[in-house]
Amino acid sequence: MEKKHVLVVDDEDSLCEILKFNLENAGYEVDTALSAEEALSMDLSVYQLLIFDVMMRDISGFQLADIVKKNRNTSSIPIIFCTAKDSEEDTVHGLNLGADDYILKPFSVKEVIARVEAVMRRCIRAGADEMPDTSLFFDKLVLDTVTKRASVDGEDLSLTKKEFEILFLLLQKPGRVFSRDELLKTVWPDNVLVTDRTVDVHITRLRKKIIPYDKNVVTRLGYGYCFEV
Repeated sequence: MEKKHVLVVDDEDSLCEILKFNLENAGYEVDTALSAEEALSMDLSVYQLLIFDVMMRDISGFQLADIVKKNRNTSSIPIIFCTAKDSEEDTVHGLNLGADDYILKPFSVKEVIARVEAVMRRCIRAGADEMPDTSLFFDKLVLDTVTKRASVDGEDLSLTKKEFEILFLLLQKPGRVFSRDELLKTVWPDNVLVTDRTVDVHITRLRKKIIPYDKNVVTRLGYGYCFEV
């Protein structure tokens, strides 16, 4: 079985080596970079998971994630942030950038491996999910369920995997209201730590990316979300 390829980016050499050693022992192929600049000089599209420290010199982990998510070739790669910053604002900011998980320092190696494996399982499961071999349309908004790409008037949208799955679910049944709990169980089936707030953050981010169809993603107060036509 081919090993999953992971990149760890942290300006602490000792932490990179610890994570590399333990993740390799857990069966992953691991590369490291000591700065965001070094990471950006690499071909990031070859990785199945990216682990970024937040507090790095010059280019932060948040800035690096923003660059990665805006690149069509890397936008779907899951990201885990490792950071000593534990404020709600920072956590929400990380989720807004498309983070799949958020680990606070100091952490145990066992916790990191468990979270990495959980993210990998979700990605494998999402990739294996059967979708109709067609495209979904609404006016000039198109979801290609084969290539997993979204576009507006022919222009590709940089949607993360979770954003694509949410939009697919809503667009597949226009007018049907999905509760936050339904979205959590469908899009994040294995992550018991994800909260309702995570759904709200992803919906907010999705709306910003699908303009002018952002107003079609409607909030039904007390009930959930729907795509209104």
